Amino acid sequence: MRLSRFAALTSAFFVTTALALTGASAAASAQLPTATGYVALGDSYSSGVGAGGYDGTSGSCKRSNRAYPALWNAAHTPSSFAFTACSGARTGDVVNNQLGPLNASTGLVSITIGGNDAGFADTMTTCALQGESACLARVAQARTYIDNTLPGKLDSVYDAIDQRAPNARVVVLGYPRFYKLGGSCVGGLSEKSRTAINAAADAINGVTAKRAADHGFAFGDVTATFAGHELCSGSAWLRSVTFPVDESYHPTAAGQSGGYQPVFAATA
Repeated sequence: MRLSRFAALTSAFFVTTALALTGASAAASAQLPTATGYVALGDSYSSGVGAGGYDGTSGSCKRSNRAYPALWNAAHTPSSFAFTACSGARTGDVVNNQLGPLNASTGLVSITIGGNDAGFADTMTTCALQGESACLARVAQARTYIDNTLPGKLDSVYDAIDQRAPNARVVVLGYPRFYKLGGSCVGGLSEKSRTAINAAADAINGVTAKRAADHGFAFGDVTATFAGHELCSGSAWLRSVTFPVDESYHPTAAGQSGGYQPVFAATA
């Protein structure tokens, strides 16, 4: 009898404790903030340079209402939207200047970054003005940076995002290939130069996808959506050399809505 009574009391104790812990856990979960805000970080491919329709208050950052972050915000109306992407941004600029809006209530983050660290603008200037030999050498220099230095730079950004927005889904988007090889362009860069530039885009996408995956982030590859809309395709969603010069080699409004937006929407 005593053993039976002891067993009954012990059982009742554990049941009561389990119920109390379950209730406490449920109460704690109910108090957690719902992560629903959206923050758009990154460089000119996220700010929308080349697409027009710039927000006058964004100054040289050239944030466009035709860029994929603004399009996604308009379509989904998250609880909050912070657009801090900026033309010319490098990894260090994101860490130092763009992460302020991130917090525990941030549910979604998007970013393109790394092209400026690898010398995107200087590479394209060299290729456009100095001929094939100089172009190939500059692309090779960029490839060395992408392989050896960029991974650590990306890690620093992704670590900082993860620390500030622990509940967010983070979508890292890549860059399109610039050229349709064997396309309709007459003159300009040589086919060897175009091939090397496309290969560099593939290389930065590969490194970015690997670093994103290792941080548990999603990667959005835009090469498929831009296929058939590269320079020399006859239906380009990228600007060639243009004025203002800083809009050269950037997606048009169609590139943002048709190239970036579908990939981001599918990955977010």
